[in-house]
Amino acid sequence: MDGNGRWAQQRGKPRSAGHQAGLKVTRDIVEHCARLQIDALTVYAFSSENWQRPEKEVSFLMELFVKAIRSELNKLHENNIRVQFIGELSRFSEGLLKEIKTATDKTANNTGMFLNIAVNYGGRGELVSAMSDIAAKVKNGELDVTDITEKTLTEHTWLAQCPEPDLFIRTGGEQRLSNYLLWHLAYTELAFTDTLWPDFDGTELDSIIQNFSSRQRRFGQTGEQVKAS
Repeated sequence: MDGNGRWAQQRGKPRSAGHQAGLKVTRDIVEHCARLQIDALTVYAFSSENWQRPEKEVSFLMELFVKAIRSELNKLHENNIRVQFIGELSRFSEGLLKEIKTATDKTANNTGMFLNIAVNYGGRGELVSAMSDIAAKVKNGELDVTDITEKTLTEHTWLAQCPEPDLFIRTGGEQRLSNYLLWHLAYTELAFTDTLWPDFDGTELDSIIQNFSSRQRRFGQTGEQVKAS
């Protein structure tokens, strides 16, 4: 969800105004995806590299996370959405960790769309975490090294409960993954738009999904094989 800061600066506003506008769009897109009966939506809210931003902006974002969880949780729960947070959560304050636990616990038994919120998340960090867990099981005799497969690694990632992503969307004009879901995006279709996140809406999302639905996903097969199946 890229472009909050630039959106604000173009309007002569502080970057915090862009993050607030971006939160509203996130709310709208979550509701839109739920109406479309999408199985899982993962949003990149704060990367492990974002700690390098100005301290004032980071502090504002931490406060915004707490406020957002408190204000949105009941509605998410009422709409049967399951919320989980992925990333190295231990770095956050006790107050934020408490809100994260409350949201996760309250929605754990919901059966609707998964809403995964990536905070202090990095794709490489996720892989290191998964490999460390697997290595510990091998060391303890719980797992034999010859039994390690792609499925094994997937089961130890933070998105183990969700299907592999079908579609990746990045707003803001940048065309790179930026350390996001590196393991999970192996066969994901990619879409990039110049629209800054606060200007993104359901209409553009529908257009991107329509384009996605017209693509032929071969997964190593030939086009003829896909058509035949």
